[in-house]
Amino acid sequence: MNIEQLYQHFKECTTACTDTRKIDKNSLFFALKGDNFNGNEFASIALEAGAKYCVVDEKRYAIDQRYLLVENVLETLQNLATFHRDKLAIPVIALTGSNGKTTTKELINAVLSKKYKTTATIGNLNNHIGVPLTLLRMNEATEIGIVEMGANHPKEIGLLAAIAHPDYGLITNFGKAHLEGFGSIEGVIKAKSELYDYLMANLKTIFVNENDPLQVQQTQNYDKVFKFGLRTSTDTMLEIINTQPYVTLSYNGSVIKSQLTGTYNFNNIAVAIAVGSYFKIEPNHIKNAIEDYTPTNNRSQILKKGSNTIIMDAYNANPTSMMAALENFKQLNQGGKMIFLGDMFELGKTAESEHQSIVDYLEQNELGKVHLIGKNFYKTNVTHSNIQKFETFEALKLNLQQHPIKDSFLLIKGSRGMALERILELL
Repeated sequence: MNIEQLYQHFKECTTACTDTRKIDKNSLFFALKGDNFNGNEFASIALEAGAKYCVVDEKRYAIDQRYLLVENVLETLQNLATFHRDKLAIPVIALTGSNGKTTTKELINAVLSKKYKTTATIGNLNNHIGVPLTLLRMNEATEIGIVEMGANHPKEIGLLAAIAHPDYGLITNFGKAHLEGFGSIEGVIKAKSELYDYLMANLKTIFVNENDPLQVQQTQNYDKVFKFGLRTSTDTMLEIINTQPYVTLSYNGSVIKSQLTGTYNFNNIAVAIAVGSYFKIEPNHIKNAIEDYTPTNNRSQILKKGSNTIIMDAYNANPTSMMAALENFKQLNQGGKMIFLGDMFELGKTAESEHQSIVDYLEQNELGKVHLIGKNFYKTNVTHSNIQKFETFEALKLNLQQHPIKDSFLLIKGSRGMALERILELL
Protein backbone atom coordinates (compact mmCIF):
# COMPACT_ATOMS: atom_id res chain seq x y z
CA MET A 1 0.00 0.00 0.00
CA ASN A 2 1.47 3.35 -0.99
CA ILE A 3 1.41 6.48 1.16
CA GLU A 4 -1.39 8.16 -0.84
CA GLN A 5 -3.69 5.19 -0.32
CA LEU A 6 -2.82 4.99 3.38
CA TYR A 7 -3.47 8.70 3.76
CA GLN A 8 -7.03 8.25 2.49
CA HIS A 9 -7.59 5.64 5.20
CA PHE A 10 -6.01 7.92 7.81
CA LYS A 11 -8.45 10.69 6.87
CA GLU A 12 -11.30 8.34 7.84
CA CYS A 13 -9.81 7.98 11.33
CA THR A 14 -9.89 10.20 14.40
CA THR A 15 -6.20 9.88 15.24
CA ALA A 16 -3.17 7.56 15.14
CA CYS A 17 -2.06 5.37 18.03
CA THR A 18 0.51 2.69 18.87
CA ASP A 19 -0.70 1.38 22.24
CA THR A 20 -3.63 -1.03 22.52
CA ARG A 21 -4.17 0.17 26.10
CA LYS A 22 -4.94 3.68 24.81
CA ILE A 23 -7.09 3.11 21.75
CA ASP A 24 -9.35 5.95 20.64
CA LYS A 25 -12.51 4.96 18.80
CA ASN A 26 -12.04 4.90 15.01
CA SER A 27 -8.29 5.47 15.30
CA LEU A 28 -5.53 4.16 13.03
CA PHE A 29 -3.37 1.65 14.90
CA PHE A 30 0.29 1.17 13.98
CA ALA A 31 1.58 -2.28 14.93
CA LEU A 32 5.12 -1.33 15.90
CA LYS A 33 7.79 -3.84 16.84
CA GLY A 34 10.19 -3.63 19.76
CA ASP A 35 12.99 -5.72 21.20
CA ASN A 36 10.54 -7.78 23.21
CA PHE A 37 7.24 -7.49 21.36
CA ASN A 38 5.65 -7.71 17.93
CA GLY A 39 2.83 -5.22 17.47
CA ASN A 40 1.36 -7.31 14.66
CA GLU A 41 0.23 -9.78 17.31
CA PHE A 42 -1.88 -7.07 18.96
CA ALA A 43 -3.58 -5.75 15.82
CA SER A 44 -6.77 -7.74 16.37
CA ILE A 45 -6.91 -6.50 19.98
CA ALA A 46 -6.66 -2.91 18.72
CA LEU A 47 -9.62 -3.48 16.40
CA GLU A 48 -11.66 -5.00 19.19
CA ALA A 49 -10.83 -1.96 21.34
CA GLY A 50 -12.22 0.41 18.72
CA ALA A 51 -9.53 1.06 16.10
CA LYS A 52 -10.87 1.46 12.56
CA TYR A 53 -7.77 0.15 10.77
CA CYS A 54 -4.48 -1.49 11.70
CA VAL A 55 -1.19 -0.96 9.87
CA VAL A 56 0.79 -4.24 9.88
CA ASP A 57 3.94 -5.46 8.13
CA GLU A 58 3.50 -9.23 8.31
CA LYS A 59 1.19 -10.69 5.67
CA ARG A 60 -0.22 -13.48 7.85
CA TYR A 61 -1.88 -10.88 10.10
CA ALA A 62 -3.62 -9.01 7.24
CA ILE A 63 -6.71 -11.19 7.26
CA ASP A 64 -9.29 -8.66 6.00
CA GLN A 65 -9.59 -5.10 4.68
CA ARG A 66 -9.22 -3.55 8.12
CA TYR A 67 -5.57 -4.60 8.11
CA LEU A 68 -3.38 -2.35 5.96
CA LEU A 69 -0.22 -4.19 4.86
CA VAL A 70 3.02 -2.21 4.45
CA GLU A 71 6.72 -3.12 4.27
CA ASN A 72 7.74 -1.52 7.58
CA VAL A 73 5.29 -0.11 10.13
CA LEU A 74 7.71 2.34 11.79
CA GLU A 75 8.92 3.83 8.51
CA THR A 76 5.33 4.05 7.32
CA LEU A 77 4.31 5.91 10.49
CA GLN A 78 7.12 8.40 9.92
CA ASN A 79 6.41 8.79 6.20
CA LEU A 80 2.69 9.29 6.79
CA ALA A 81 3.44 11.95 9.41
CA THR A 82 5.61 13.87 6.94
CA PHE A 83 3.03 13.50 4.17
CA HIS A 84 0.28 14.78 6.48
CA ARG A 85 2.41 17.66 7.78
CA ASP A 86 3.17 18.79 4.22
CA LYS A 87 -0.50 18.55 3.23
CA LEU A 88 -1.44 20.86 6.11
CA ALA A 89 1.22 23.39 5.08
CA ILE A 90 1.19 25.13 8.46
CA PRO A 91 4.12 26.71 10.35
CA VAL A 92 5.90 24.14 12.52
CA ILE A 93 8.30 25.14 15.31
CA ALA A 94 10.85 22.53 16.40
CA LEU A 95 12.90 22.68 19.56
CA THR A 96 15.60 20.55 21.12
CA GLY A 97 18.35 21.01 23.70
CA SER A 98 19.98 19.31 26.67
CA ASN A 99 17.79 20.89 29.36
CA GLY A 100 14.44 22.64 29.61
CA LYS A 101 12.88 21.33 26.39
CA THR A 102 9.52 20.37 27.81
CA THR A 103 9.12 23.46 30.00
CA THR A 104 10.09 25.69 27.05
CA LYS A 105 7.65 23.87 24.78
CA GLU A 106 4.86 24.32 27.30
CA LEU A 107 5.65 28.04 27.66
CA ILE A 108 5.73 28.57 23.88
CA ASN A 109 2.40 26.76 23.60
CA ALA A 110 0.90 28.89 26.37
CA VAL A 111 1.99 32.10 24.63
CA LEU A 112 0.99 31.16 21.08
CA SER A 113 -2.36 29.76 22.24
CA LYS A 114 -3.36 33.32 23.12
CA LYS A 115 -3.83 33.99 19.40
CA TYR A 116 -3.56 30.73 17.47
CA LYS A 117 -4.98 27.23 17.50
CA THR A 118 -1.89 25.18 18.35
CA THR A 119 -1.00 21.51 18.48
CA ALA A 120 2.04 20.69 20.61
CA THR A 121 3.93 17.62 21.77
CA ILE A 122 2.15 16.00 24.71
CA GLY A 123 4.48 15.53 27.68
CA ASN A 124 7.88 14.53 26.34
CA LEU A 125 6.79 12.26 23.46
CA ASN A 126 9.74 13.59 21.52
CA ASN A 127 11.42 10.61 19.84
CA HIS A 128 11.17 8.81 16.48
CA ILE A 129 7.68 7.60 17.43
CA GLY A 130 6.44 10.55 19.49
CA VAL A 131 7.26 13.17 16.83
CA PRO A 132 5.24 11.41 14.08
CA LEU A 133 2.31 10.93 16.46
CA THR A 134 2.43 14.65 17.33
CA LEU A 135 2.34 15.58 13.64
CA LEU A 136 -0.58 13.22 13.02
CA ARG A 137 -2.54 14.91 15.84
CA MET A 138 -2.48 18.14 13.84
CA ASN A 139 -5.53 18.84 11.68
CA GLU A 140 -7.16 21.50 9.51
CA ALA A 141 -7.94 23.56 12.63
CA THR A 142 -4.27 23.68 13.68
CA GLU A 143 -2.63 27.00 12.86
CA ILE A 144 0.81 26.39 14.38
CA GLY A 145 2.53 23.13 15.33
CA ILE A 146 5.07 22.91 18.18
CA VAL A 147 7.28 19.84 18.11
CA GLU A 148 9.73 18.87 20.84
CA MET A 149 12.68 16.73 19.69
CA GLY A 150 14.81 14.59 21.99
CA ALA A 151 17.81 12.40 21.27
CA ASN A 152 20.52 10.39 23.00
CA HIS A 153 22.56 9.45 19.91
CA PRO A 154 23.93 11.25 16.83
CA LYS A 155 21.72 11.49 13.71
CA GLU A 156 18.46 11.31 15.70
CA ILE A 157 17.70 15.05 15.59
CA GLY A 158 18.49 15.05 11.88
CA LEU A 159 15.98 12.23 11.37
CA LEU A 160 13.29 14.02 13.38
CA ALA A 161 13.83 17.25 11.45
CA ALA A 162 13.52 15.34 8.19
CA ILE A 163 10.20 13.94 9.44
CA ALA A 164 8.73 17.19 10.80
CA HIS A 165 9.98 19.65 8.14
CA PRO A 166 10.08 22.55 10.64
CA ASP A 167 9.88 26.15 9.43
CA TYR A 168 11.31 27.52 12.69
CA GLY A 169 13.62 26.07 15.28
CA LEU A 170 15.58 26.65 18.45
CA ILE A 171 17.98 24.90 20.79
CA THR A 172 17.42 25.61 24.48
CA ASN A 173 21.07 24.92 25.39
CA PHE A 174 24.00 22.54 25.01
CA GLY A 175 24.77 20.60 28.18
CA LYS A 176 26.27 17.40 29.55
CA ALA A 177 23.32 15.12 28.82
CA HIS A 178 23.29 11.57 27.38
CA LEU A 179 27.10 11.51 27.26
CA GLU A 180 26.93 7.73 27.00
CA GLY A 181 25.41 8.14 23.54
CA PHE A 182 27.05 11.39 22.43
CA GLY A 183 30.53 10.68 23.83
CA SER A 184 31.40 14.22 24.89
CA ILE A 185 30.07 17.77 25.13
CA GLU A 186 31.41 18.27 21.60
CA GLY A 187 29.28 15.32 20.54
CA VAL A 188 26.25 16.92 22.21
CA ILE A 189 26.81 20.20 20.34
CA LYS A 190 27.19 18.44 17.00
CA ALA A 191 24.13 16.24 17.53
CA LYS A 192 21.80 18.98 18.75
CA SER A 193 23.02 21.26 15.94
CA GLU A 194 21.56 18.80 13.44
CA LEU A 195 18.42 20.91 13.87
CA TYR A 196 20.38 24.01 12.84
CA ASP A 197 21.79 22.07 9.89
CA TYR A 198 18.30 21.27 8.62
CA LEU A 199 16.99 24.79 9.12
CA MET A 200 19.98 26.40 7.43
CA ALA A 201 19.91 23.98 4.49
CA ASN A 202 16.26 24.81 3.92
CA LEU A 203 16.58 28.57 4.61
CA LYS A 204 14.30 28.48 7.66
CA THR A 205 14.26 30.81 10.68
CA ILE A 206 16.24 30.12 13.86
CA PHE A 207 15.54 31.69 17.27
CA VAL A 208 18.90 32.44 18.92
CA ASN A 209 19.66 33.33 22.52
CA GLU A 210 22.23 36.13 22.22
CA ASN A 211 23.50 35.38 25.72
CA ASP A 212 24.52 31.81 24.82
CA PRO A 213 27.95 31.94 23.10
CA LEU A 214 27.53 28.42 21.70
CA GLN A 215 24.23 29.29 20.01
CA VAL A 216 25.72 32.47 18.58
CA GLN A 217 28.78 30.58 17.34
CA GLN A 218 26.75 27.82 15.69
CA THR A 219 24.60 30.34 13.78
CA GLN A 220 27.07 33.19 13.19
CA ASN A 221 27.23 32.73 9.41
CA TYR A 222 23.46 32.47 8.93
CA ASP A 223 21.17 35.40 8.21
CA LYS A 224 17.66 34.12 9.02
CA VAL A 225 17.91 34.43 12.80
CA PHE A 226 15.61 36.10 15.31
CA LYS A 227 17.69 37.11 18.30
CA PHE A 228 16.61 37.56 21.90
CA GLY A 229 18.36 38.19 25.19
CA LEU A 230 19.73 40.89 27.45
CA ARG A 231 21.46 42.95 24.75
CA THR A 232 20.03 46.04 23.12
CA SER A 233 21.00 44.69 19.69
CA THR A 234 18.53 41.82 19.91
CA ASP A 235 15.13 41.59 18.21
CA THR A 236 13.51 40.95 21.60
CA MET A 237 15.22 42.55 24.59
CA LEU A 238 14.58 41.33 28.12
CA GLU A 239 15.84 42.28 31.56
CA ILE A 240 16.20 40.05 34.63
CA ILE A 241 14.72 41.66 37.73
CA ASN A 242 14.88 38.72 40.12
CA THR A 243 15.17 34.93 40.08
CA GLN A 244 14.51 34.16 43.75
CA PRO A 245 12.33 32.42 44.54
CA TYR A 246 10.59 32.99 41.19
CA VAL A 247 11.84 34.47 37.93
CA THR A 248 10.71 38.08 37.46
CA LEU A 249 11.69 39.97 34.32
CA SER A 250 10.97 43.05 32.28
CA TYR A 251 9.70 42.93 28.70
CA ASN A 252 8.35 45.77 26.58
CA GLY A 253 8.14 48.06 29.62
CA SER A 254 6.11 45.56 31.62
CA VAL A 255 7.09 43.40 34.61
CA ILE A 256 6.36 39.67 34.26
CA LYS A 257 6.24 37.58 37.45
CA SER A 258 6.49 33.88 36.63
CA GLN A 259 5.86 30.82 38.79
CA LEU A 260 9.20 29.28 37.78
CA THR A 261 12.30 29.32 39.94
CA GLY A 262 15.94 29.68 38.93
CA THR A 263 18.05 31.63 36.47
CA TYR A 264 17.97 28.62 34.12
CA ASN A 265 14.22 29.12 33.73
CA PHE A 266 14.77 32.74 32.67
CA ASN A 267 16.17 31.39 29.40
CA ASN A 268 13.15 29.11 28.92
CA ILE A 269 10.79 32.04 29.48
CA ALA A 270 12.88 34.25 27.18
CA VAL A 271 12.45 31.78 24.31
CA ALA A 272 8.67 31.80 24.70
CA ILE A 273 8.57 35.60 24.78
CA ALA A 274 10.75 35.80 21.66
CA VAL A 275 8.58 33.33 19.75
CA GLY A 276 5.45 35.18 20.86
CA SER A 277 6.95 38.48 19.75
CA TYR A 278 7.85 37.04 16.34
CA PHE A 279 4.31 35.75 15.84
CA LYS A 280 2.80 39.11 16.83
CA ILE A 281 1.25 38.10 20.16
CA GLU A 282 0.19 41.21 22.09
CA PRO A 283 2.70 41.96 24.91
CA ASN A 284 -0.04 41.88 27.58
CA HIS A 285 -1.14 38.44 26.31
CA ILE A 286 2.46 37.21 26.51
CA LYS A 287 2.66 38.53 30.08
CA ASN A 288 -0.58 36.77 31.05
CA ALA A 289 0.50 33.48 29.46
CA ILE A 290 3.84 33.44 31.30
CA GLU A 291 2.35 34.47 34.64
CA ASP A 292 -0.44 31.89 34.41
CA TYR A 293 1.88 28.99 33.56
CA THR A 294 2.30 26.60 36.47
CA PRO A 295 5.07 23.94 36.32
CA THR A 296 3.98 20.32 36.69
CA ASN A 297 5.44 16.80 36.52
CA ASN A 298 8.23 17.44 39.04
CA ARG A 299 9.87 20.13 36.90
CA SER A 300 11.03 23.06 39.07
CA GLN A 301 7.88 22.87 41.18
CA ILE A 302 7.78 24.60 44.56
CA LEU A 303 5.65 22.52 46.89
CA LYS A 304 4.57 22.58 50.53
CA LYS A 305 4.54 19.37 52.55
CA GLY A 306 3.67 19.86 56.19
CA SER A 307 6.15 22.38 57.59
CA ASN A 308 8.58 21.80 54.71
CA THR A 309 8.99 23.72 51.45
CA ILE A 310 10.37 21.73 48.51
CA ILE A 311 11.85 22.58 45.14
CA MET A 312 10.83 19.42 43.30
CA ASP A 313 13.04 19.06 40.23
CA ALA A 314 13.19 15.30 40.01
CA TYR A 315 11.86 14.75 36.52
CA ASN A 316 15.37 14.28 35.15
CA ALA A 317 19.01 15.26 35.71
CA ASN A 318 22.38 15.57 34.03
CA PRO A 319 25.58 17.32 35.20
CA THR A 320 24.61 20.64 33.65
CA SER A 321 21.07 20.79 35.00
CA MET A 322 22.12 19.51 38.43
CA MET A 323 24.81 22.17 38.76
CA ALA A 324 22.33 24.84 37.66
CA ALA A 325 19.85 23.65 40.30
CA LEU A 326 22.54 23.73 42.99
CA GLU A 327 23.71 27.21 41.99
CA ASN A 328 20.13 28.44 42.20
CA PHE A 329 19.61 26.76 45.58
CA LYS A 330 22.81 28.36 46.86
CA GLN A 331 21.43 31.83 46.08
CA LEU A 332 18.16 31.29 47.94
CA ASN A 333 18.10 33.14 51.22
CA GLN A 334 16.39 30.45 53.28
CA GLY A 335 17.09 28.71 56.57
CA GLY A 336 17.06 24.98 57.21
CA LYS A 337 18.34 24.02 53.78
CA MET A 338 18.55 20.36 52.83
CA ILE A 339 19.47 18.65 49.55
CA PHE A 340 18.53 15.26 48.07
CA LEU A 341 20.43 14.29 44.92
CA GLY A 342 19.91 11.05 42.99
CA ASP A 343 22.19 9.42 40.45
CA MET A 344 22.50 10.90 36.95
CA PHE A 345 22.03 8.26 34.25
CA GLU A 346 23.38 7.76 30.70
CA LEU A 347 26.79 9.29 31.40
CA GLY A 348 28.83 6.31 30.20
CA LYS A 349 32.52 6.42 31.02
CA THR A 350 32.18 9.92 32.50
CA ALA A 351 29.75 8.80 35.22
CA GLU A 352 32.38 8.48 37.96
CA SER A 353 34.05 11.84 37.31
CA GLU A 354 30.79 13.75 36.83
CA HIS A 355 29.29 12.48 40.09
CA GLN A 356 32.54 13.29 41.90
CA SER A 357 32.48 16.81 40.43
CA ILE A 358 29.06 17.37 42.00
CA VAL A 359 30.35 16.12 45.35
CA ASP A 360 33.43 18.36 45.10
CA TYR A 361 31.16 21.35 44.51
CA LEU A 362 29.03 20.43 47.53
CA GLU A 363 32.12 20.15 49.73
CA GLN A 364 33.36 23.56 48.62
CA ASN A 365 29.99 25.30 49.11
CA GLU A 366 27.90 25.28 52.26
CA LEU A 367 24.39 24.44 51.05
CA GLY A 368 23.02 22.63 54.10
CA LYS A 369 22.68 18.95 54.85
CA VAL A 370 23.10 16.77 51.75
CA HIS A 371 21.72 13.30 50.99
CA LEU A 372 23.23 11.47 48.00
CA ILE A 373 21.23 8.50 46.68
CA GLY A 374 22.26 5.80 44.21
CA LYS A 375 25.15 3.53 43.25
CA ASN A 376 27.12 6.23 41.42
CA PHE A 377 26.97 8.76 44.22
CA TYR A 378 27.71 5.99 46.72
CA LYS A 379 31.07 5.41 45.00
CA THR A 380 32.19 9.03 45.38
CA ASN A 381 34.77 10.24 47.87
CA VAL A 382 33.10 12.32 50.59
CA THR A 383 34.95 14.01 53.45
CA HIS A 384 32.40 16.56 54.71
CA SER A 385 30.32 15.37 57.68
CA ASN A 386 27.29 17.21 56.33
CA ILE A 387 27.08 14.87 53.32
CA GLN A 388 25.52 11.42 53.68
CA LYS A 389 25.54 8.66 51.05
CA PHE A 390 22.84 6.04 50.52
CA GLU A 391 23.36 3.26 48.00
CA THR A 392 19.63 2.58 47.69
CA PHE A 393 16.39 4.46 48.16
CA GLU A 394 15.42 1.94 50.83
CA ALA A 395 18.45 2.97 52.88
CA LEU A 396 17.43 6.61 52.59
CA LYS A 397 13.87 5.72 53.55
CA LEU A 398 15.05 4.01 56.72
CA ASN A 399 17.15 7.05 57.63
CA LEU A 400 14.27 9.48 57.13
CA GLN A 401 11.95 7.31 59.21
CA GLN A 402 14.48 7.51 62.03
CA HIS A 403 15.18 11.23 61.52
CA PRO A 404 11.97 12.98 60.43
CA ILE A 405 12.37 16.27 58.54
CA LYS A 406 10.43 19.38 59.44
CA ASP A 407 10.72 23.16 59.08
CA SER A 408 13.19 22.70 56.23
CA PHE A 409 13.74 24.02 52.71
CA LEU A 410 14.53 21.13 50.36
CA LEU A 411 15.92 20.65 46.88
CA ILE A 412 15.16 17.26 45.29
CA LYS A 413 16.98 16.50 42.02
CA GLY A 414 17.78 13.26 40.18
CA SER A 415 17.36 11.27 37.00
CA ARG A 416 13.93 9.91 36.13
CA GLY A 417 14.94 6.36 36.95
CA MET A 418 15.65 7.35 40.56
CA ALA A 419 12.00 8.39 41.08
CA LEU A 420 12.93 10.76 43.90
CA GLU A 421 9.40 12.11 44.09
CA ARG A 422 8.93 9.18 46.47
CA ILE A 423 10.66 11.33 49.08
CA LEU A 424 7.47 13.39 49.37
CA GLU A 425 5.73 10.36 50.87
CA LEU A 426 8.37 10.27 53.62
CA LEU A 427 8.01 13.91 54.72
